[in-house]
Amino acid sequence: MRPRTLEEYVGQDHILGEGRLLRRAIRADQLSSLIFYGPPGTGKTTLARVIANNTASRFVSMNAVLSGVKDLREAIEEARQAQDLYSKRTILFVDEVHRWNKSQQDALLPWVEKGTIVLIGATTENPYFEVNKALVSRSRVFQLRGLTEENLRQIVTQTLQDEQRGYGKWQVEFETDALDHLVRVASGDARSLLNALQLAVETTPESFPPQENSRIHITLAAAEESIQQKAVLYDKEGDYHFDTISAFIKSLRGSDPDGALYWMARMVKAGEDPRYIFRRMLISASEDVGMADPYALGVVEAAASAYDRVGLPEGHFHLTQAALYLATCAKSNSALAFFDALDAVEKEEAEVPNHLRDSNRDKHSFGHGKGYKYPHAFRDHWVAQQYLPGTLKGRIFYQPTGQGYEGTIQTQVIRQREEQLDRMLEEEPEILTFSPGDKERDRWIRRVQGTSSSRKQLLKALTEPMQIGRSDRILLAPLRWNQLFWELFRKVPEGGLTALSDREDYRNLVEFSMESLPESERPLLVDCSLKDPQWLDHPDLHPLTWEHVFLDGILEQQEKLLPRVLEEKLAPNGWITGCLPLPGAGSRLSEVLKDRIEDKLFSQIKEGEDLFYTERAPLPQKEQLENLAHLKLVEWTLFSIEESLSPNAQWLAPWIKDQSGSWFHYVSRNQNEEVAKTIRALLQPEKLPSSIPWNRKWLIYRLRKEGKINIQEPEI
Repeated sequence: MRPRTLEEYVGQDHILGEGRLLRRAIRADQLSSLIFYGPPGTGKTTLARVIANNTASRFVSMNAVLSGVKDLREAIEEARQAQDLYSKRTILFVDEVHRWNKSQQDALLPWVEKGTIVLIGATTENPYFEVNKALVSRSRVFQLRGLTEENLRQIVTQTLQDEQRGYGKWQVEFETDALDHLVRVASGDARSLLNALQLAVETTPESFPPQENSRIHITLAAAEESIQQKAVLYDKEGDYHFDTISAFIKSLRGSDPDGALYWMARMVKAGEDPRYIFRRMLISASEDVGMADPYALGVVEAAASAYDRVGLPEGHFHLTQAALYLATCAKSNSALAFFDALDAVEKEEAEVPNHLRDSNRDKHSFGHGKGYKYPHAFRDHWVAQQYLPGTLKGRIFYQPTGQGYEGTIQTQVIRQREEQLDRMLEEEPEILTFSPGDKERDRWIRRVQGTSSSRKQLLKALTEPMQIGRSDRILLAPLRWNQLFWELFRKVPEGGLTALSDREDYRNLVEFSMESLPESERPLLVDCSLKDPQWLDHPDLHPLTWEHVFLDGILEQQEKLLPRVLEEKLAPNGWITGCLPLPGAGSRLSEVLKDRIEDKLFSQIKEGEDLFYTERAPLPQKEQLENLAHLKLVEWTLFSIEESLSPNAQWLAPWIKDQSGSWFHYVSRNQNEEVAKTIRALLQPEKLPSSIPWNRKWLIYRLRKEGKINIQEPEI
């Protein structure tokens, strides 16, 4: 039942979904070297076979466990001849590529570099640790995930319907919970599931010997016998070992007893030495619990000692007690203060203050120990004095938290520290200098920074919170901002960017920039307009869904709210991000005229300007986005940028053109001709300052499909 085409392949939508990079590259037969990394049974080898069926290149397959340098050299020589004689590429698939040693992997390098072979490697180990770094740097690494239960059910359905390779000629029925059990225990492994399915079907009494159209009923008991117990994926020397112990420690640190017990059980089941688990818990007792519960270290040490005396299987109780104690007690990482002190030691060699030195040897000669105050001679057995070297006077390393036991000493530590600092300042007062800032200079600096980086600020505010995954698909509608287009493209190297382009000038600019990219890696530019009511039926858009949709400067089109139109095209938990300019909410041109004309005329201009913005650029209403059935409004924020503008003729032209609907039309329509001429004359570049402060505002909104509501409300 191994899939032969992309259409038969099930799962891994995060790298193979419609519109993603890998799918486009396979279809276009434009592959670069690849490494597939993931657990067994997730489709790494199968994906390589699908590529073999879709490529015009030679396809050579070998297994790193069975093949050596000799086999590799023969394959490379054949690839070289095919390239020289027939200009034909060779794709070399190496299963379990991490099994090759460094010299074997090195033998591939020059031929991958030259393009003689395109390497496709498959590995269950993290390639960044187990595969030659030079090979990894020349390859795209795709991580395959364990298949979902939905994926596994789809595989079973395909198998039961396929008459040539599966059980389509038989009538296979499952008892309640039987198929659920197979899917659940397979735990994302398609190979394990298919093996169990084969056992269940072909060893059922009524199916032996198998007859066409036989009715086969699989009970829950038969399903349990067929799959029995799935082996735990765990390698004491490999990636899964370190990942699992990391998950265990992080569960303890995060105070999750259920997670801690699960990961510990997984390690024990796989044969991990409980003493190793105890060692890691002893570290956690000081690193993650520390002074919040000083007893934690004793509990873990006692449990470890009890385990050594009792052994297994009863020793599991001591493992469990230690893990549960660490997972449920108060936490503090204040012990990390030692490393701050260590860093200070490494940076400078500080002398021991005289009053802290040993007075037994040098008291009379050098006065060592003079001035030391014996704490037990004072009330409360404490007195404020300096204990750090003079060069580190006032330095703070230990920061007590308010957790558990540490919370009971926090106030005392802080109070005593404050008293010590006060005493130090009395002994050697520090001179602080202060000078007021130059307001004009500061304002000028802000203007200059705004001019050079304002767009970058907006770009950062828009894209950083978008939670974009490397394999996500993004729709940008429409294409208006080149920098935004390429920033989104950079964030999805294994996914895909689609942009609607209804203006030839923008499209030409982007297409020119894309010429150096391989065709399969290029963003998809779709020549269509949002004004077309049927734009989503465009053949390039129809099969796609997106994890992110970015609406640049548009909320409604054809009297339709675009987020509502796009609901069904969003992937589960997908996002819509919108950015709307708010020209009426920022600086207005009337501000340039203030103090240069009479108050009465200024009021009339202001009145006309208010009407202009009300009619021509009405502010969006939050209620439009709050009532969507399947989308939740999770952000509604105002973004503001202060810029410095030079009011040249090109910038002023759209404002002062004498036609219906312009700003000048609104502010001068109730004025006589002379007043209108005066307004126009005052708005000539030579009559205005060479630089004027200008505030721009944008509304940024985000909606999520089945998302969490956390509305931030601006004042517009």
